[in-house]
Amino acid sequence: MAKNYILSLALALTLVSSPETRMAAQESEPNIRVVVDMVQLNVAVTDVKGNYITGLRPSDFAIVEDSIPQKLATFGEGNEPAYRVADVAPDGKPAVAGQPLQPDQKSADDQSLGSMVAGANVFLLFDTSNYMYRGFVFAQDAIADFVRSLETADKVALYSYSRDLSRAAPLTADRSQVLRGVRATVAGDDAALYNCLLLTIKDAAHYTGKKVVVVFSNGPDNSSMVPPEDVAELAQSTGTAIYMISTQLAKLEPVSTAVFERMTAATGGKAYFAKNWRDEQRAFASIRDDLAHLYSLSYYPQANPNRGWRGITVKLVGDRLKKYHIRTRNGYRPQPNRFAAGVAQASASGAPPQ
Repeated sequence: MAKNYILSLALALTLVSSPETRMAAQESEPNIRVVVDMVQLNVAVTDVKGNYITGLRPSDFAIVEDSIPQKLATFGEGNEPAYRVADVAPDGKPAVAGQPLQPDQKSADDQSLGSMVAGANVFLLFDTSNYMYRGFVFAQDAIADFVRSLETADKVALYSYSRDLSRAAPLTADRSQVLRGVRATVAGDDAALYNCLLLTIKDAAHYTGKKVVVVFSNGPDNSSMVPPEDVAELAQSTGTAIYMISTQLAKLEPVSTAVFERMTAATGGKAYFAKNWRDEQRAFASIRDDLAHLYSLSYYPQANPNRGWRGITVKLVGDRLKKYHIRTRNGYRPQPNRFAAGVAQASASGAPPQ
């Protein structure tokens, strides 16, 4: 039941595929078509003290999918737009690795680069369940400060959840609209975190480039139908990093603490457990800093018969860089984009993105 539920919620994922994968998809059976898309990775590189390593080049990274070496297609650092890693310049001469792709050089197969703008698309998911009755205003203040500080983000959305998901402010570059959404939130009833997080990831999957979901939760989940493992898998498969800020209430339930840590690590994000509002502010500041230092890598997968889970390994090349630590998602599952069978409808208020 849970697998059917997540597959039904993942139907509308529309991404850009390469010509080779589109031809392969046409040969598959008519009821279910699997398209292998450009795989996008957000990669953090840090030293043993947690300091970010900047200034790396495309040639410093090696990507392997299911033991198959991959060829880097695009590359970007921090808040700079991603660019194509070209082998051959338009004049036929060898190009310098990392040469930015000019607008008049884009082909039909580079359409995905058009949406790889500077910054990230950030989806804020705010816990407004009855766990939030204590400290609700402080939480609103912390989220509002975070929104104001996201100068490097491209667009921000504010969603809130209790038993159902509420899209308080759709993805927008207008910070004032998001702030109005923050102030309009009210505390509700039970918490269906995983149900609502799944729907948020589904919305985020419509966008390319860096996309993250930042969850502010004041307690465990007590009414979801979706298991957290399915949520994490969808986030990995759509390239959506999850960051979670939770209070000490979640620590009272060790299972929730472990789930939060596993989910964020699997998607390339982080989990924070705040003792007070100052810790909440520090956690938001850490996430903002992380987003500003992520490398954006992408590749078109080489021929791979595996339609199930595909493992991804990203390494740094050269002895000088092997001492550094890499954080990114560890794999994905190619997403089905058409099913003949009927699907279940999930409960959510507000309209999803077009």
